[in-house]
Amino acid sequence: MRVAAKTDVGQVRQHNEDCYSVGELPNGVAWAVICDGMGGAAAGNIASQTAAKMIAETISASYQEQMGSRSIKHLLVSAVDNANTRIFDLSLANETLAGMGTTVVAAIVSPQTACIAHAGDSRAYLFSGGEMLQLTKDHSVVQTMLDAGQITEDEARTHPRKNLITRAVGVGEQLDVDYCEQELRQGDILLICTDGLTNCVDLEQIHALVRDGGFASCAESLVNVANENGGLDNVTVVAIAND
Repeated sequence: MRVAAKTDVGQVRQHNEDCYSVGELPNGVAWAVICDGMGGAAAGNIASQTAAKMIAETISASYQEQMGSRSIKHLLVSAVDNANTRIFDLSLANETLAGMGTTVVAAIVSPQTACIAHAGDSRAYLFSGGEMLQLTKDHSVVQTMLDAGQITEDEARTHPRKNLITRAVGVGEQLDVDYCEQELRQGDILLICTDGLTNCVDLEQIHALVRDGGFASCAESLVNVANENGGLDNVTVVAIAND
């Protein structure tokens, strides 16, 4: 496994409320977590850093060789649940942190399978055999409208409510965490990102940059293009190549 990652404040924001962490596990397994915080003052930064740190520590401490997919699912969902409880408790204990939260995508990736837990509108994509597949579905107002047939894909891209999410880590006592698994082939690339990428770079360009630009530079190239296209938000990209 090879991992490439980059985060940037963008061209508009004063602070970077995105946070990520990556690492390696036995037998060629890699892991990554990416968070996009929200909340007033420094609250979004605290939420994203707390979630990323807690989930990273849980994966590192709890993962065991030869874990089956059911155990990995339990590990990831429990890690996100625990982060949710911690962030929610912090927001109740300190009024300056009230309402803070963060998106999350957390992945454990073996040569055979990508196991992914997520909440919010940060995303995971698979690049395989020249194709690009979105693995996660946004928890957002616009996605709900799209699913109901109230708007089209084109309308969703520029909808004024596109940044309103319906799930986030830490905003409530309970969190419904989505989980998915994806079989992998040699040469596949898993990409996880915050919406600072997908709101500034269209999917066709993301696909082309990953397909044609080479893995080593893809994270940096994607962040650079997001900034060239306005850098309207913090942007973070983590790519994992199944070599």
